[in-house]
Amino acid sequence: MKLFNDWKLIILLCLTLGLAPFLPEPHIVGKIRWIAGGANGMTVKDWFDVVFHGFPFILLIRLLIIKFFFKSKR
Repeated sequence: MKLFNDWKLIILLCLTLGLAPFLPEPHIVGKIRWIAGGANGMTVKDWFDVVFHGFPFILLIRLLIIKFFFKSKR
C-alpha cells in the first residue's frame, strides 16, 4: 500500500500517535519501561496499547530498512 511507504505520513504518525500523550513522558516510553521491568501486572489492554502506540515506529523502522538495505538492489 502506498500509505505504508509515505515518509511524511509515517513521521507524522510517530510524532503524534506514537508519542501521545506527551506529558509527563511519552506513553510508549512508559510502556517500554514497564515491559523492560518484567511486565508485571500488564493486561491485554496494556499490550494492545503498546502495539497501538508502537506501530508507527515499526513502520518507520521498516522504511529505514528498505531504504538502506535494499536500495542497492534496485
